[in-house]
Amino acid sequence: MNRLCDEILQIIINELDDPTNFSLVNKSIYAFTREPYVRATYFMMRYGKVQALFWALGRGKLVNNAVVDILLSSGAHISRYLIQCVIQHYYRSLLPWIKTSWVRSLDFTVLNHLLALAGEKFGNIPVGKNDDDGAKFVSLLKESRIPPEQRTVKWDTVKEIVEKYQFIPFSNKDPMMASFPLVLAIEPRLLPYARVNGFFMDRKYRDFVFRKMFEKPVVNSEGRRNEIAANVRELSRLDRHMFLSRTVAAEICMEAKSNEPAYEALKILDKEGLLRFSLASVVEELIKLFVNTRSVTLPSVGLTLRHLYTDFPSKDPTVRVVLLLQLFIGILGGHSSIDIPSFIPSCKEKFDALGLSPIKRTDLLEVLANNFAPEHFGGILEFGRVVMKMARNEIEGLVQELAFRCLGSSFKGKMLKRLLESYPFLDDLVRERVMQHYRLNLDDLPAWDDEKAIRAYQAPLCRDFSMRFFGLNTLDVPVVPAQDRKDSDDDAMDQDATGETMEGVDDDDDLGNIGQDTLSTMIRKDELGPPRARRRFYDTYPSVMEHTAKLTYPSDYLHVGKYLRTRYGVRSGICAVFFMNAIANGSPSAIQNCPTLAETCTDARIPVTLKLFKILARLGRGTVSTLFEDIEAGAEFYFSEEDYLSPEELKGSPQKSSHLKRGKRPRYRIKMVQEYTVKTESSPDPSVLLPFQDAVPEEPLSSSSRARPRRSVASSKNYAVPDSDDEAIADVFDEKVQDVSIRAKKRKVESNMQKWIKHLTALMKEEEKRYKEKKKRVQASATDSKVRVMRSDFLRSITFYLQRLRKTDKLKRQQLYGFDVPDDDYSSGEEDEYQARTRKRRRVEVS
Repeated sequence: MNRLCDEILQIIINELDDPTNFSLVNKSIYAFTREPYVRATYFMMRYGKVQALFWALGRGKLVNNAVVDILLSSGAHISRYLIQCVIQHYYRSLLPWIKTSWVRSLDFTVLNHLLALAGEKFGNIPVGKNDDDGAKFVSLLKESRIPPEQRTVKWDTVKEIVEKYQFIPFSNKDPMMASFPLVLAIEPRLLPYARVNGFFMDRKYRDFVFRKMFEKPVVNSEGRRNEIAANVRELSRLDRHMFLSRTVAAEICMEAKSNEPAYEALKILDKEGLLRFSLASVVEELIKLFVNTRSVTLPSVGLTLRHLYTDFPSKDPTVRVVLLLQLFIGILGGHSSIDIPSFIPSCKEKFDALGLSPIKRTDLLEVLANNFAPEHFGGILEFGRVVMKMARNEIEGLVQELAFRCLGSSFKGKMLKRLLESYPFLDDLVRERVMQHYRLNLDDLPAWDDEKAIRAYQAPLCRDFSMRFFGLNTLDVPVVPAQDRKDSDDDAMDQDATGETMEGVDDDDDLGNIGQDTLSTMIRKDELGPPRARRRFYDTYPSVMEHTAKLTYPSDYLHVGKYLRTRYGVRSGICAVFFMNAIANGSPSAIQNCPTLAETCTDARIPVTLKLFKILARLGRGTVSTLFEDIEAGAEFYFSEEDYLSPEELKGSPQKSSHLKRGKRPRYRIKMVQEYTVKTESSPDPSVLLPFQDAVPEEPLSSSSRARPRRSVASSKNYAVPDSDDEAIADVFDEKVQDVSIRAKKRKVESNMQKWIKHLTALMKEEEKRYKEKKKRVQASATDSKVRVMRSDFLRSITFYLQRLRKTDKLKRQQLYGFDVPDDDYSSGEEDEYQARTRKRRRVEVS
């Protein structure tokens, strides 16, 4: 350390939060750190010119008169506002945003020296209550919505505070650091004077500032739109990083009816070419966001969208669907009974006014297929018949295609119900469509080693979008949050150490994302949100209306899967296909009822098959607990749905009972097909065995397969006659019956649960083998031998649930045979296709 030069020591000190311990290393370093120049340089280099004096005043033991003089001569910023805060904190009370002793740690002579220098520079310094410079800016912010001529704080006063008394926030902890950009939004002419003082507008405040410019005033004035346009021009001219983003423009458009001056000012800027984007493109993308959000049903939103479309017409088909849907919803009003003679002319009049005519068949189909379309579709079909001159076969074709579209949606159960009740011919078509197009096969799934395709895979039916985050549209049009805050929370209010931002950064590509929030909503969030956790505030604390308006599903929907389960029954082909898709998508509750033990023991559950587990194994997704609960409750073992469905049901062929009267609930007779080979236990159930049935088989056995009788039975020639009076014969009969019952009790019987355990164990071994192969391949290709390969969710979950099934199986066997039952594995037999190979014993020669 003694050999290091002073420059190296200064660099080391500048990197330390508290250089006290470093100064005690030896005497030479201690003497070096006591130099006023070293201490002043430490504060300047570590905290920058703007905040150097603030942090130095908080380290009273390190600051003396010489350190203060060097700081001020080196360019450390001092303002009258800083001196007012020093006086208030030292002589009166602690500042609410300062939790330490700060200037009270200074020596009194040092404080007097600082005040004397400030008095020579600024003259008289007002120190009365609410008479400091910061209070005047707070008053200016409170009166921002009042016309300039009615404000108490005038332009000349504000200009003098910034220009003459060098006002800028002197610490990131000061609340004025977040409020000062709003002052520049109200008076952008202050920006050049603030720059002279060392203030640089951070790009994070860009939307923050422009929202305040376009804020709705308390009283609208005639020149309000011109004033807003002038402020935007001035601020953009003074700072090239400050430009109006698409995010704020969309928020202004959402208030096109309630905040007309701001909307008109936005159109003026668009006509003058001062925007870095086309306002028509923003309006088009904004309208498209409502195609799959609940807010499309709100009347206020409909008025705004129609107003925007009138100013900026678009030929985009999604925009057309949104407007048609909103008009139909507004005219129908949610009523099941409508006046057709008045409904059709009203629709035609509004369509002609917006320039949406003529209406096409695809328009009606897209409107009716939307998740938020009214379930009472009779008026819309009547509109097609009367206005569009659609024939009966065209309407039936439209209805058929609509029914097929309802199958792929999760929230069109009510409309599908009305379609099947109103048009009975759809019943067979829907069954055939489901069985032939949506049945999942293992060969159709992505390969098990294609991780990217597996992550992106979704089954076409029973997609559950109800648990998505609000504000995100996952169907057709991607919706993004209103603000894209990429920086961390700790950096949101901090600047560079020198108080400067990076120059030369191109912001043209960062035009912002578009959301459905209004300008007033975002301003309220900016003002009420915590200053250092704004991202968490936006995502965690929305209002109820904001949350529900962005949901992607209706408020009172009937799930398609649950409706078809009720209509066709749990042992139908449609129910099996929907359940298969629901398991693949991880949403079994979409069709299966809640897993209660009382219900599981009945026939009201959809059968569980081994194919479901194989699908999950191929996709690498975690197993569902409800499947294992059904197995524990005694679910019968099936390899696939083919084991319990008839050939006609598997093909989706029309059934005799499918032609129903309108409004009647269908009843189908499901045949249990015996032609399909189902793996059964190796020996029959002892409960159905008769005495001596195992000794006298029904069919003659071959010599190779004939069982060898017991020696005692073979040597005995007596035959028991039940009605005989001979006591000897009766005793022999009793002994034989008892012997048979004992042997029947000890017979190995494979229950349904043991079948499940056997086949799931084999499936788990296959997955473990694939995992080991993948692990070897990854480790062989990786440079680092310690690379970690994670097991799939399926492998981890089935390992846990198999242990649970074995424990349940053991408890059931203990209930049947007692607690001394041997801990054998009854899930594998001699004729099983899955066998565990054992190692042969080595012979040891003994001399």
